[in-house]
Amino acid sequence: MSKKLYVGNLPYSVSQADLEGLFSEKWTVLSTNLIADKYSGRSKGFGFVEIESDEDAAAAIEELNGKEVDGRAIVVNEAKPMKEGGGGGRGGGGDFKRKRY
Repeated sequence: MSKKLYVGNLPYSVSQADLEGLFSEKWTVLSTNLIADKYSGRSKGFGFVEIESDEDAAAAIEELNGKEVDGRAIVVNEAKPMKEGGGGGRGGGGDFKRKRY
């Protein structure tokens, strides 16, 4: 069974190909997703990597968590499921009426 990993504290210079290359040297990578700003396209410094097996995912965490990449110690751990209702964002909803002056 595959396992999705969170990879954080990435240098902004890291590309999706770099992220995949970091893991695919030793493990079978099923997918990568480098999170980028929707307006500028610039990396937000984190992403997700899906590894083929639980054992390989554990080995990747052990080997890469804390590894230095371009001067930054990256964080690698098991990704947590997204909360119900999607991402964080700026809350919303609520019934309110705008005052007109």
